[in-house]
Amino acid sequence: MTLKRQLLIASLLMLLIPWAGLQFVLDLDNALREQAIHQLNNQVARMATEARPALAGIPTVPGGHPVLYAEPVTYPMRMDGYADEWPGYEEEESTSLSGRTAEWHALTDSRHLFLLIRVPHGQPRYYDPGAPARPYEHLMLQQQRNDQLEEWEIRTSGPGAVTGLDPGQDWREDYRVTGGWQGVAGGYQVELRLPMPPAGSQLGLRIFSPRAGELTANPPAHGAYQVSEPLPTGQPLLVSRITGLERQLAGQLTGGQQATVIESSGWVRGRAARAAEEPVPEFDLLSPLQIVEQIALNGLRQLVRWHQPEPAVMPDRASRMATADLPREGLVRHTGGGDFLLVSQPLAEGRLLVLEQSLDQLLTLSGNTLGRVISRSTLLVIGLMLVLLGYASWLSWRITRLQRAVNASVDDDGRIIAAMPKVRGRDELADLGRHFAQMVDRVQGYNRYLESFSRRLSHELKTPVAVVRSSLENLGHATSEVDRNNYINRASRATDRLSQILQGMSEAARLEQSFDHAEKETFDLAEVVAQATAAYQQLDPGHRIRYQGPDHGCPCHGSPELIVQLLDKLVDNARDFTPAGARIETRLSAAAGRGAPTWELAVFNEGSSLPEHLASEIFSPFVSIRDTGADGHLGQGLLIVRLIAEHHGGQVSASNVAGGVVFRVTLPGTI
Repeated sequence: MTLKRQLLIASLLMLLIPWAGLQFVLDLDNALREQAIHQLNNQVARMATEARPALAGIPTVPGGHPVLYAEPVTYPMRMDGYADEWPGYEEEESTSLSGRTAEWHALTDSRHLFLLIRVPHGQPRYYDPGAPARPYEHLMLQQQRNDQLEEWEIRTSGPGAVTGLDPGQDWREDYRVTGGWQGVAGGYQVELRLPMPPAGSQLGLRIFSPRAGELTANPPAHGAYQVSEPLPTGQPLLVSRITGLERQLAGQLTGGQQATVIESSGWVRGRAARAAEEPVPEFDLLSPLQIVEQIALNGLRQLVRWHQPEPAVMPDRASRMATADLPREGLVRHTGGGDFLLVSQPLAEGRLLVLEQSLDQLLTLSGNTLGRVISRSTLLVIGLMLVLLGYASWLSWRITRLQRAVNASVDDDGRIIAAMPKVRGRDELADLGRHFAQMVDRVQGYNRYLESFSRRLSHELKTPVAVVRSSLENLGHATSEVDRNNYINRASRATDRLSQILQGMSEAARLEQSFDHAEKETFDLAEVVAQATAAYQQLDPGHRIRYQGPDHGCPCHGSPELIVQLLDKLVDNARDFTPAGARIETRLSAAAGRGAPTWELAVFNEGSSLPEHLASEIFSPFVSIRDTGADGHLGQGLLIVRLIAEHHGGQVSASNVAGGVVFRVTLPGTI
């Protein structure tokens, strides 16, 4: 699996954080709804107790009795007969009444009753003051309370303002009843205003037409009056909402709540609501982050609603409800929009008090603070995922680039064909790139060493092999015993030379193999060098071999036997180039540097110098500056010195100084 996919999986696991937060919000929402139902039941019980006095003395509405329901109105009404300020009025519906039945509607502002009467009549005949006995179109409005009956005639000589006429007062104008009469296509409509009748009053309406005789509008419960018999079979009961009850209910509500009092027959007698107190944020004032946060919060609210139980459908702002279909408590959804938590409490005489709490308020409690935390954490997690994916892509690109650089440095045969580009950076990948570059350089150097080694080995082997071949060839043509012995001796010396070459190569190979088995320990380098130098002086009295440096206190970690072998090779090399009686010195000192100490072991000899062109190659195999008379020397001694120094983490060098040559070996010390 690639690094990018691994980081993708790891970043996806971070989504468990908002998921756990969502589960917590859902559990909190269930707990809040249960707690809210308990609190609403306590609240509706208190409201029912305080509402009973306001309902005392108000008669109930029988289920089978015709009703004229007066909706409340909160704005001024113009009684001009046009009806454009009536709720639900539509111009196209008012332009034609042909083919429809007579109907009337009622509104109230608690002081006045407003009536809209719409009569289908193709060509109404108006009242003619010059011929009062001539039939004309008019209405008879009746109001009855217990045994008291009031009646007004509504007539006009043409479209315009009208005033009610009291037949009991010799048709005197009663200015308590005023309005407007307007003709429309297919009929006419009348707007009337009169004092609000007392509770329990009944209204009657008779429509007189000179063509059809006396017609009566008998309204069913829904408010549309079918023209039927000449005389009414029953007058509709005027029903309206109780203002005092609504004020009392409104004083006990909190933000996002609404209360409704319903008769047993379903008519609404009181309704109060209080708007939610949460301010709606201005979109133009929100920052981009707040806009994203609001979108995430709305999404969270939709998720919470999606996990809630399916709410029951409830008509919104209806004047009549079927109480049998209403749930006693639970979630409801209004047809006009909005979800509510509903509880109910029975009242006297079959009435019902319904209290509703907007779920937006509950979602505000459970969602706003935690929702913002979850939405912000979700946005943060998504941002982190994008950052991780970008970082993974960047890492993958760097790794791919490093892989291509390595492939471009080595051909299919394993040869180094180019150096790796310089890597910048301070992280692990940059270190890896630098290590690869160092490895390529070392492999390239080792390849060069192998190539030079093979050339030098070929050169070293070529001479003794040629001597053996020529001696054998001449041996076959020799005629005297002396010549044959000379050729045999030359071939024998050449084979000895070959044996020495192979032995030197084996010695270097065995030395490198012994490094794997050499046990390292911490020892005092000064004591080892001082004791070895004293032994060299005893073995070679022809040279002045001295030690310069501390007697102790130079800790080093490694193999003291290999260090002695290194020193043996350096001193043997110095003796070969130092005249008799000349000076050879072994020196030990602390090299300049920081951190752990570094020791510099040097061997100086008088009376010789190094060729400048061989100073850097003298530690390679088969390199020697001895005279040709030094028969049998292979130049492997200094190679062994370099191998032992590198095994201990050190370096070797050689240079000419005043009066002679010095070989330096730097070795890391310990603390």
